[in-house]
Amino acid sequence: MKANLEQQQNPRPLIVAGLFLGLGQGGFFDGIVFHQILQWHHMFSNIESSKTIIGLEINTLGDGLFHVLDWLFTIIGIICLWRAGNREDVPWSTGILLGSVMMGAGLFNVVEGILDHHIFNLHHVKPGTHQLAWDIGFIAVGVLFILLGWWVIQKFSHLETTSK
Repeated sequence: MKANLEQQQNPRPLIVAGLFLGLGQGGFFDGIVFHQILQWHHMFSNIESSKTIIGLEINTLGDGLFHVLDWLFTIIGIICLWRAGNREDVPWSTGILLGSVMMGAGLFNVVEGILDHHIFNLHHVKPGTHQLAWDIGFIAVGVLFILLGWWVIQKFSHLETTSK
């Protein structure tokens, strides 16, 4: 009976919820800390007119649209979490949720870093001296979060199946 119960456990819906929550929160952290508090860059800092009033208006719009995307990821994550919580086959695990949120935040860094900093060249983490190092560091932190989140999920999945 115990083995049968363990086989029925399905952490995927909880992981999907955590990934979306992590994407949203990773984006909010980036936008609030780097765009607003530190003011290192805005969404379209690399455009020629970014130092003008019109450039500031374009960047404010870009930052706002960026936050709308973060908000949508967060709402999707909340809906997925709600749906996962209503399923009996989903293990209700803080570790699995935390690990998947970490993975989502890391995924945000990797995707946003590659797309916006390198492919589209919209902005850099900290423009100027050593901007490539800052951009690569941003992606490296994302990879670290993905790996750490995966490890947390594996650790807690193992603990839960052996402790039930």
